[in-house]
Amino acid sequence: MDIVHMVNCQCCISGPNNTSHKPHSLLVNTNYNWLLFKWFYEDSVLSELPRVKKTNNSFYSSSLKLKCSSDKSCNKSDMIYFTVEERLSPQELSGTATTTKQSFTGSAEFNITSCPITYYGQKYDKIHVGFNASRFTVCFNGAYKSGIKKDCILISAGEADRGTLDIIQMSLQPGSWIHNDLPNVKHALKCIIKMTLSDSQQTEINIIELGNFEPEASLAITTFSGYTASHVVSVVYKKNMIVPDPSICSTVSCDASAVAAVSVCGPKEPCNGNGSCIPNNVCTVVGSTVIGFAGQVQAVPDRCGYTLFKSTPIPGFQVVGVFQERRRKDVSFLKRVILQLAGAQISLEQGSRALLDTRELRLNTTATVVHGWELTRDQTGVTAKMSASNFTVSVHFDGSITHIHLTGPNGRDAHGLCGNSSRTLSEEKDSTHSVSGCDTQYNEAADPTINCNTSTDWCNLLKQAPFTSCNMQHDPEPFITACTQTLCKYPEGDGFKCQFLEAYARACSLSNVTVEEWKSKTQCSSFYQGFCQDTYCSEHEFCGQKHNGATGCVCRAMFASKYKPTGAFGEPSVCELNAGKVTMAKCLMEDKGIDFSVLHLNDEACKGELDNQTHMVRFSFDKNKTCGTVIEATNSQILYKNNIVNRNSTLHGIIDRQKSISQPISISGRWICNLTMTAYSNPNTKEALQPRNEMRLGQKLWVELNADELDDKIVALVTEACWATDQPSPNGSLRYDLIIKGCPNPADSTVNVKNNGQGTSNRFSFNTFQFSGKGGEVYLHCKVTLCAKKGNNCIQSCGPGARRRRSIMSKYGDENPALIKLAWTF
Repeated sequence: MDIVHMVNCQCCISGPNNTSHKPHSLLVNTNYNWLLFKWFYEDSVLSELPRVKKTNNSFYSSSLKLKCSSDKSCNKSDMIYFTVEERLSPQELSGTATTTKQSFTGSAEFNITSCPITYYGQKYDKIHVGFNASRFTVCFNGAYKSGIKKDCILISAGEADRGTLDIIQMSLQPGSWIHNDLPNVKHALKCIIKMTLSDSQQTEINIIELGNFEPEASLAITTFSGYTASHVVSVVYKKNMIVPDPSICSTVSCDASAVAAVSVCGPKEPCNGNGSCIPNNVCTVVGSTVIGFAGQVQAVPDRCGYTLFKSTPIPGFQVVGVFQERRRKDVSFLKRVILQLAGAQISLEQGSRALLDTRELRLNTTATVVHGWELTRDQTGVTAKMSASNFTVSVHFDGSITHIHLTGPNGRDAHGLCGNSSRTLSEEKDSTHSVSGCDTQYNEAADPTINCNTSTDWCNLLKQAPFTSCNMQHDPEPFITACTQTLCKYPEGDGFKCQFLEAYARACSLSNVTVEEWKSKTQCSSFYQGFCQDTYCSEHEFCGQKHNGATGCVCRAMFASKYKPTGAFGEPSVCELNAGKVTMAKCLMEDKGIDFSVLHLNDEACKGELDNQTHMVRFSFDKNKTCGTVIEATNSQILYKNNIVNRNSTLHGIIDRQKSISQPISISGRWICNLTMTAYSNPNTKEALQPRNEMRLGQKLWVELNADELDDKIVALVTEACWATDQPSPNGSLRYDLIIKGCPNPADSTVNVKNNGQGTSNRFSFNTFQFSGKGGEVYLHCKVTLCAKKGNNCIQSCGPGARRRRSIMSKYGDENPALIKLAWTF
């Protein structure tokens, strides 16, 4: 808080109203620093003063030191004007007080450890003084800067440009004259910091005194005659008056010792300057906890979407928070914030990203208006602001924490988890943004590394300096509750404990209270400087600290639980048409210290490919790029074998910075193809015979078998047998063999077999026939198999003395052959 003050007459003076420190009725010296006004008699006659003793143009009574006014004569016996120069304690008069004096010009910083001052609940051991545009400033929280709250006292300095600072060690017990002036002060005075301001002629203009009544403090200002208050910023009130002041929304009571202002505004309603109050509400979502506008605390126990805020004057408008687990399945965190208005949906995502439906928006510090929302992006995250129906709502999301800030009269009409609704948590669930099963709750074993006492001490920092500067405006207890409930259950990491302090400090800033230097004082600076900004993580990841301490994407607990029990890095291998692939999760590999970029298949040129959206790494091969794959076939299945290994990353043969890995890949699957049988009479044209075509008995007929969509480099079609029956069934009573065990029937010289086992097609020919004594149709049946090629293992050796390769075929052959047939009739 800054106090702007001047003293120039017999009156009480009030600085600007600042409800950030005094949100309720203000009383003099009730645990807070307030103003102590010295008696002074510039406009009083001698008869009204106590009896005094004159010494060198100064006059003393038992406790007053008076100085003759410069524009009045001090030699007359009547109507002599005086100004109080000091009001002295008995110790000062007796010379028992000890004093330390320092001089300054311009601006200076002083160590006041020997006489610390408690200013609005916070104890300071340094003060910053300076002259700024005819003002003298005394600041406790850094040098004075216009427009920035530094906990300052601003005093019109007139012509003063230099001064002295005295630290007076003394003791005044309760019951002294100063305690009589300020009856609410209950503690002894320990010391005084006295600042005397002078002009270039060494003429004293002001004396400012800060009294240490620890834990209380007083401020006294004395102005000497000849000073002209030409830079009055304050409001002047007459003594013994009660005045309503619409400019500060307060009723001001002024007596001889101080000013008391009773505000008509609520604790979080700043004055609008015309007697009206402006609601100023902040809702914070940090971790799994929603801290509502009224300070109510609601923990979200699952991974669903919930309405955070909506207002009935704006139909269809609402802010939804979607929660998701991180390292533990039983603790959820805010994953995204969804803004809905007029049929549009804007999603605020991790990594300072914003999506309009599914399209990513390009944002910067210049506002982009999208469906009534003003969207901006800076180093702290994304902010969306919208004004409607006599109130303004601002939503800020940094990827972990969100603040919803409401101002304006209609801000009181707030529903959802942030509002004052009596609805239950389940009633605020948003089904549109809640996936099936999201409400399943888990109860994992306690983490033995967590020390709840240590976590509680950390959370209680919010009740210590420098956060105490905001404790009157924002109650720290809801934030402490959220902090302890989470940190006593969730392991420390990801800079998470700093997020609760960040959440409180930002809530304070939205109420114009700056918590100075909290990051450095809590050692959170190294974490919270753009943590996870511009870091995109997939749906199964969150941004956190990886195993090596670096910032990046980490697997969520639900996703990782599917693979960690078996040590897998992803989904099982998949066999596709003429190809195979295996997909692995980048975050699972990184959790084991594996860098996917150094991995490859047997062929070092075949590296993993990262999908930038899913962050899954795919290793694949096909007929054009085999990548060193070994192909086998067994039990009617094809088997692709390869290995994922990391390339040699040793340095000078001494060290290795990459974890060695060799993961076998065994991809199996059934061969799927279209098997066709085509008959033709002309081997040159290969024109297929149609049902109406006529054939002569004994005419040569060609039959071609073809397995479509197979790669003839890795698989071959083998015709094992062909035979004819007089019935559609292959097991007819009459049977005549044309091909036996892949070779022509040696008893039929008209049978000729071509390319059997060499590729994905083969053919054979024979002279047509019919069964003796039988008319009607003749049915041709063929049994074929698929063979994984390895050299010439699939080629049949036929003829007298030929050695068959059945042993090889039994290893690489298809044990579930296919049957195909055609028929002809004469």
